[in-house]
Amino acid sequence: MTGENCIFCKIGRDEIPCSKVYEDDKFFAFLDIKPVSKGHTLLIPKEHIVWMQESDDETISEIFKVAKKIMTAMKKGLSCELVQVSVVGKDVPHFHIHLFPRFENDEIRTHHQMVNYENGEKQEIANKISSTF
Repeated sequence: MTGENCIFCKIGRDEIPCSKVYEDDKFFAFLDIKPVSKGHTLLIPKEHIVWMQESDDETISEIFKVAKKIMTAMKKGLSCELVQVSVVGKDVPHFHIHLFPRFENDEIRTHHQMVNYENGEKQEIANKISSTF
């Protein structure tokens, strides 16, 4: 791992204690210290990568395979209905995936703030994105 001052890199190097859930040669998963639900896990690549889109395609594929493995373990171990996945990455500048167990009637609010498009703006924004491929 690199990222000398990155908190997630420090956790992965055992410089900061955590509740480890999973580890292999490329990835590390641990319980979030501010969980949305009990069992909320963060999955990170050991390599210091700030944004998901900066990662190579192989790492992206592999991390989601590991996420599936952890999700399956969470369903079995925690008897939850499902495991919700989120890639936000704004809080800590190290690519990470949130995996949080959901239970029947848990009333967790995970909706993002909504915005409205002005007339014609929706297609204009779609065109700006699609014209860069």
